[in-house]
Amino acid sequence: MSWIDRVRNAIPFVAKRETPDNLWHKCKGCGQMVFVKELEENQHVCPKCQHHERIGGRLRFEYHFDAGSWTVLPNPKVAEDPLKFRDSKRYTDRLKAARADTGEQDAYLNAVGTIDGHRAVIGVQDFAFMGGSMGQFVGEAFVAGCEAAIRESAPYIVFTASGGARMQEGILSLMQMPRSTVAIEMLHDAGLPYIVVLTDPTSGGVMAAYAMLGDVQIAEPNATLAFTGRRVIESTIREKLPEDFQTSEYYRDHGLIDMVTHRHQLKETLGKLVDYLAGPKMAA
Repeated sequence: MSWIDRVRNAIPFVAKRETPDNLWHKCKGCGQMVFVKELEENQHVCPKCQHHERIGGRLRFEYHFDAGSWTVLPNPKVAEDPLKFRDSKRYTDRLKAARADTGEQDAYLNAVGTIDGHRAVIGVQDFAFMGGSMGQFVGEAFVAGCEAAIRESAPYIVFTASGGARMQEGILSLMQMPRSTVAIEMLHDAGLPYIVVLTDPTSGGVMAAYAMLGDVQIAEPNATLAFTGRRVIESTIREKLPEDFQTSEYYRDHGLIDMVTHRHQLKETLGKLVDYLAGPKMAA
């Protein structure tokens, strides 16, 4: 036995301390390490640079509905793999993996509750579920959210976050664009407000459909908003685009959206809009 082994064996054994790997989060905005508990208490906004992290439906409901007032609406029933699609993986396998990662059935969730005492229905796209892509489920859930708002005589508020149409469903995913437009017209016919909150990122077929048809268009700060990619546009028009092109602030400054609102002020802003647009007759 070497002297190193003798010394090492003579040292009292101290159990290795296990450090959880989920205590810290690296901010995608500034690259700094943020204590996860601090990030959660700050509504998943970086306390150092104010970068807005991507979040799912249930957190949106918690942040924007009155406490204890909201109920998640049932998921719609649709054919899961209508085209029997397969690329490097089967579509059904991708769905199973996304469901295991997120705990949700698909990329869209509706809930009904109150915002500052006013009844409202909120629909949220979750980018964590296959990039928030729009397939039959998302289209059906959007229509169901509009119908729920009509039943409740309440505004419909949608938080968008999507890479566009879901390629695994082909033309069936693109058909959700006109379906969502008709559903919005149903809201208008019922005299109900349709409010859109654009979050990072919103693009493709979703951006070309219900994401830009709101009576009021709001966006979170510095969100990427686009129909198609920056490089595609530059190669087409053969010009260099501004650095802030396809951001919330660029869209606001050029009149494409109404306001950019920090997540901390978003519930208050939505409460004022619902009160102004809906009026006392829609108070809970």
